[in-house]
Amino acid sequence: MLKKLAYITLFAVALTSCSDTLDDINKNPNATETPLAPYLLTGTLKQGADLYWGSTNNFDSSLLFAQHWAKIQYTEPDRYDVSNTSFTTLWNTGYATLITDLNTILNFPEQQANSNYKGIALTLRSWTFLLLTDAYGSIPYKEAGLKVTPAYNTQKEVYTGLLEDLKQAQSLLSPSKGTVTGDLVYKGDVLKWKKLVNSLRLRIALRIADREPALAKQAAIEATTDAGGLIGSNSETFQFIYTSSPQQNPASAWFETRDDYRISKTMVDKLYELSDPRLPVYAQLPSDASVGKYVGGGNGLSNSDANSQGFAKTSKPGTYFLTSASPAVIFSYAEVLFNLSEAVARGYIAGDAEQLYKNAITASLNQFGITNATVISSYLNQPTVKYDAANYAKSIGTQKWIAFFGQGLDAFAEWRRLDYPVLTAGPATVLDGKIPSRFFYPGTEQSLNGSSYQAAIAVQGKDLLTTKLWFDVK
Repeated sequence: MLKKLAYITLFAVALTSCSDTLDDINKNPNATETPLAPYLLTGTLKQGADLYWGSTNNFDSSLLFAQHWAKIQYTEPDRYDVSNTSFTTLWNTGYATLITDLNTILNFPEQQANSNYKGIALTLRSWTFLLLTDAYGSIPYKEAGLKVTPAYNTQKEVYTGLLEDLKQAQSLLSPSKGTVTGDLVYKGDVLKWKKLVNSLRLRIALRIADREPALAKQAAIEATTDAGGLIGSNSETFQFIYTSSPQQNPASAWFETRDDYRISKTMVDKLYELSDPRLPVYAQLPSDASVGKYVGGGNGLSNSDANSQGFAKTSKPGTYFLTSASPAVIFSYAEVLFNLSEAVARGYIAGDAEQLYKNAITASLNQFGITNATVISSYLNQPTVKYDAANYAKSIGTQKWIAFFGQGLDAFAEWRRLDYPVLTAGPATVLDGKIPSRFFYPGTEQSLNGSSYQAAIAVQGKDLLTTKLWFDVK
């Protein structure tokens, strides 16, 4: 009996020892036991910039839809011949990486993340949700990160919820509420974050303007009268500054090994039409010196027709966008001024819509290194550029489209909202002459969150590229 008890005791000890050993083996020696807010913030800013400026959501989709760029080979995305696997990166990275990490900061106790970290996290989370709803429409919002199969909220619910989230973010941010490290954009300057918050509120106010004008006006007034102010100069533009490989601009990394994009003919033709001084910034001269002028690539061409334009006879996007350290601009001063101009034109706030429009164009020209006052004045005084008070959407929409060059997701959103410039689908596109109005939901939503997905499309409309979203009323 004693011998039997000894065996049982020895077996139990062995099991315990084995379990302890397995626990040790399963630990990642490079991982911190407790994630730190500065590291999560740094990672979110870098991954967010990569997501916004990277291939899948930018130059392989939204930049093509908005006809900023065009494909000269492998033209399927430019012909909209894509599937629901084509748009998974924005969804997966947005939810599984950005929102997850930002929620971690928001859930930290005060000793791990002060109020300013949480205000910044809530701001960045709001920006991420805004990208998602602008692209897909209805999305998991209120239950995101709380349930395995979260319900979708309508686009109206998301926009109005984000306005409230940004109010809360504003209340959390104060220079007196602790220092912030790990901030690669504003270097812990909480006052600049407060300006970004209000700028995002104004952006959302205009997103909902055609559907909820009373709420849009209220939101615009609150955003523009808040003591925190708005982004007020190009030095306050919200942008991620890249360095050298491997921390380089995603477009730069792409063009090091690939050559399948050109600046769109639509953009080049418009810039020539307006004698726009941004043309040599936005485009490179073709490598065939005999061409001697900028030549854009046609959108929506077959592979053979795209190839036949000539790799050496067409213009790549400008080197400004293709160097390792090219910035990922996410919210520019020019956009703030365009938004203020529109808010005045709609009667939401007081001001001079025409002067704000001119200031917005000037800010964009300055952003791209064009500072000569004579050049700027000459450009602004052209009849084709002058502000048209009778059709502010055309004036602002066209110039905003130009100013957004490279910012595909927002250029695509604003083109759908303002309907200018008038774009035409290419000859080999597959949507019966239509340009996409949204992204497909990822196929995994159908298989892993099927009930919520089905409920969403029952309200929003079929999961098609041509289904118009709530904010896109025309």
